[in-house]
Formats: sequence, C-alpha cells, structure tokens
Amino acid sequence: MNSTPSSQTLNNSFRQALWQELQRRRLTAIGLALALVAVLALLLQSSIAEIGNGGGTRFQHALLGGLGGFASTAVGAMLALLLGEVRARTQDIMLGLAAGMMLAASAFSLLLPGIEAAQALVHFDVVAVFVVITGMGLGVLLMLGLDRFIPHEHENEGPCGPGCERIGRVWLFFLAIALHNLPEGVAIGVSFADNDLQVGIPLTAAILFQNIPEGLAVALALRAAMLSPVMAAVMASGTGLMELLGAFLGIGIAGGLPLAYPVGLGLAAGAMLFVVSHEVIPETHRNGHQTPATLGLMTGFAAMLLLDTLLG
Repeated sequence: MNSTPSSQTLNNSFRQALWQELQRRRLTAIGLALALVAVLALLLQSSIAEIGNGGGTRFQHALLGGLGGFASTAVGAMLALLLGEVRARTQDIMLGLAAGMMLAASAFSLLLPGIEAAQALVHFDVVAVFVVITGMGLGVLLMLGLDRFIPHEHENEGPCGPGCERIGRVWLFFLAIALHNLPEGVAIGVSFADNDLQVGIPLTAAILFQNIPEGLAVALALRAAMLSPVMAAVMASGTGLMELLGAFLGIGIAGGLPLAYPVGLGLAAGAMLFVVSHEVIPETHRNGHQTPATLGLMTGFAAMLLLDTLLG
C-alpha cells in the first residue's frame, strides 16, 4: 500500500499550518492584510485610469525594465558556469556592493522623487513627507507579512513560514531569493509610472548592475547546496522572473491617481530597505567579513550616486 500522502492531504495540512500561523501572529497578519488591501485598491484605480487614458508607453518601459532585471540576473547566474570556487569573502563583497546600490537607489531614485511629487500635489512639505512615509510603511508591512507567511529559508535561521517542513531546502532558498527580487521589480515599475525617464532610467540601471553580482552569488549558493552547476544557474536565473512580475505590479500600483505615484515610490523604497536590512546585510556579515562587506556597500552607494548624477 502506498504511504505517500496525497496532494489533497498536503494542501489541507498547509492550510491548517497557515491558519495556525495566522492565529499566532495576528498583528502581522492584520498588517499584511492592510497592505494587500491598499495594494489592490491602488491596482484597481490604476486599471480604471489606464482604460480611460487608452494605454501608454509607461507599460512598455516597465516591460523592458522587468525584462532587463531578469536578463541581468541571468547574466550573473550564468557567470557561475565559468567560475570555479569563489571565496565567501568575495561573495560577501559582491552582496555588499549590491546592498549599497539598493540603499542609494531607495534614497535618490525613490524617496526624494516621491517627496517632490507629493509636494507638487499637496503643497505642504510635512504632509508630502507623511505621504511618502505612509507608502514606506505599506511596503514594510507587505514584505514583513510575506516573510512571515511564505515558506522560505534564511541561512542563519533555517526554514521559516507555514508548511516549510514539507518543502525541500533548495526550493525554500529559491522562494527566499524570489521574495528578495520582488521589491526590486516593483521599484522598476513604480519609477516609470509617471513617464519620468529621469527617475526610471537611473533606478533601473542601478538594479540591473547590482543584479549581476546578486545572480552570481545566488547561483554559487545553490551550487553549494549540491545542485549541478547548470541547474544552479537555471534556478538562479528563474528568480529574476519575479522582477518582471514586480515591474507590472509597480506600474499598476503607482500608475493611476496622482497621489498614488508618491505613495508607490514610498512603498517600493520601504520594501527595498526592508530587504537590505533584513536579508542582504546580515548575509554579508554572517561569515565574519563585516569590514570588506561594508567597504563594498560604500562602493556600491557611491557608484549609484555617480550613476544617478550622470543619468538623471
């Protein structure tokens, strides 16, 4: 008699585990629900506005940006096929470089343009900042909720989320990286929502550049998890598809009502800052390479500042 549990049994077990997790973490669940409601409302009003406008080039920009995010991740992942062993110190420096670029992009290409856009609408500096901070809060709540309720794995904490014990370690790691890439895609989409290429191009370029070392580091980590080099590169490339999905989500969130644009910029910034603080920086410090990783972060921050000045 076959003792393997049926898919229906596994689905029921997962739903039960998710419900128990929701009960244990009610405040986080409420925060995630509020964030999801806000995101759905922004998407709905954006769709109505887009139907009224008859479409535009911003969706084309979001598509190109999302495809670029996927392609740059794949380029980094495929580089792993050409390299042998890469020292942990080098990987931490590369991730530090990516973290620095994400931090700078959040500040210079999301938060500051968001405040400027809000000031043009409300004419009060404090209110404009509050609008962007509200978006930041929604982004943090969204990522915090996804982090709590989507099965994935942290290197230092082990498997997380409901039903994680039923999913293989490699797939848990894949889901963790996919969650990591989602806010980057959202940021790309949001940056083109106002058809302002001076916001969209520098931010997208920064994300594309930092995706290369990220994709390489992810492929190397998957290879260390006993996957073949080719399979590790394919799976690492696959995480970049979340950037394409995120780009359409971002353009949908911020492409409707005028006030949705600064809120969307704040949301993308909050989500990216959460990922940098919660995922990337702890990973770069895990192996005792804090100083090289911090120097990499500073280099990435400076590179993004230069890139934003040249392209903006």
